[in-house]
Amino acid sequence: MNEIRTVHTTALRHMRRLHTGKVRDIYEIDAGHMLIVTTDRLSAFDVVLPDPIPYKGHVLTEISEFWFRHTKSIVPNQLTTVSLDTLPLDPDERAMLEGRAIIVRRLKALPIEAVVRGYLIGSGWKDYQRTGAVCGIALPKGLQLAERLPQPIFTPASKAPAGQHDENISFADVEALVGPTLAAQVRDTSLALYDFAAAHARERGIIIADTKFEFGVDDAGQLVLIDEVLTPDSSRFWPADTYRVGISPPSFDKQFVRDYLETLDWDKKAPGPSLPPEIIAKTSEKYREALSRLTRPRS
Repeated sequence: MNEIRTVHTTALRHMRRLHTGKVRDIYEIDAGHMLIVTTDRLSAFDVVLPDPIPYKGHVLTEISEFWFRHTKSIVPNQLTTVSLDTLPLDPDERAMLEGRAIIVRRLKALPIEAVVRGYLIGSGWKDYQRTGAVCGIALPKGLQLAERLPQPIFTPASKAPAGQHDENISFADVEALVGPTLAAQVRDTSLALYDFAAAHARERGIIIADTKFEFGVDDAGQLVLIDEVLTPDSSRFWPADTYRVGISPPSFDKQFVRDYLETLDWDKKAPGPSLPPEIIAKTSEKYREALSRLTRPRS
């Protein structure tokens, strides 16, 4: 990648902003389309940090587009063929958006996070230590930290308001929110996406320990994959060559930043602390390596 300027916030002059997320800014195009801009913001512990990470927005956009293209046989997605050239953008805005913005269909987002876990780590490990189960799903006794599960499991969560943590919910809760038929479709589609991606990534030296998907429905009620897909922000990526059961593996995701923040005297509330240059540089490097590995031909 050539050197690019970082983008922490956007304010397009001739378009109405619909939403500002932790990383993405969303703008209205018309009744059927919207513009998603992926910035270089990084959030940790649900707090957006003040320092942008170089290349991050481009990496997340390119990885998501890669997966959208390669999974459309499993589930339709939000992408359109509408060009940025059709939008009312000034030249500086157009240059800023290049490589970090996509035009998508406007869909009704489902009120759940579709989480799939293939390995025992993070909150799942804590849950297992306490209950012998993960999100109510019983697992064999004696599993170790970071161990591969007998089979991937679907552990949904509710979508929390900005600044709050998502809460794990049961499959029955998903059925109550979206109906039994759609709930089963979300679960089965999520597991199919994970299986496909995990096999692809493993052939390229990456273990996808867990990930989360988001879905919407169109006017006909058809399930559609939306938001970001299998990125270092929405997934836990481990290098396969250093993976060992019993230890928390190094990762290609923002766990590197979380580990640094844990060494600080910070209450994990906004405003977040600034990051040292070396942490920013290393984080940027990890994101770019994930892109390089995932999108290269099979080794």
